[in-house]
Amino acid sequence: MNSGQDILQSMIEKHKIISKSPEDTFALGKQIGESVAPGSVLTLVGDLGVGKTVFTQGLAEGLGISDAVNSPTFTIVQIYEEGRIPLYHLDVYRIGDISEMDEIGYEDYFYGDGVCLIEWANLIEELLPERYVEIRIEKNLEKGFDYREITVSQKE
Repeated sequence: MNSGQDILQSMIEKHKIISKSPEDTFALGKQIGESVAPGSVLTLVGDLGVGKTVFTQGLAEGLGISDAVNSPTFTIVQIYEEGRIPLYHLDVYRIGDISEMDEIGYEDYFYGDGVCLIEWANLIEELLPERYVEIRIEKNLEKGFDYREITVSQKE
């Protein structure tokens, strides 16, 4: 049987995962949550309504977090500490200036002992660590309302 890290590496090598439902997207998040290592930084890229929150809810469940998980659009950071490792969930959509990231202490999250998941990370690209995993969720309405192409790639 493969270890969780082998599964995550396998998904990264495959690059593209097809999700045909919110349940599939949740399950992928959960699978990654079960195998992700402390200190990991994940960026979550996708338009409004593609399933970023559903993916994050699955990731949280995979980490053993039972709290309700919502996008921290207005708070910017939400911390969940009850799982096997903490989840630092950032939504930087409303960051007006890159200096605001210093004010929230982003380095504590990017280089902490938990998993840092960042929505809209393209807005703060120059602050991202050298190595992170990008998870890109894209709709394909030609194939169905819930059809998603999820690309997982290691960035270095």
